[in-house]
Amino acid sequence: MASHDATLEFDFDSESRAQLVTESVARETGEIDDDRSRTSLDRDGRQLVIEIDADDIVALRAALNTWFSLVDVAERIADTGTSAFEDEAR
Repeated sequence: MASHDATLEFDFDSESRAQLVTESVARETGEIDDDRSRTSLDRDGRQLVIEIDADDIVALRAALNTWFSLVDVAERIADTGTSAFEDEAR
């Protein structure tokens, strides 16, 4: 069967934010993978790169939806934490 793949690249304002989001979503690597899709993560400075390889287009779509959601949640939680920290500093 043909393989399908995608590369997601997320650029952040700082290396610390990229590291925080990467560490948050990296916990799911291996947990989400199954016999139809595999994922790897890499961070280079301010960029998070997620590589997805799937056996079929349906599995690729499911993996994409999952990883977009995970990164979105990690970013929103990081924003919430930053806002709370800034409010306390005032």
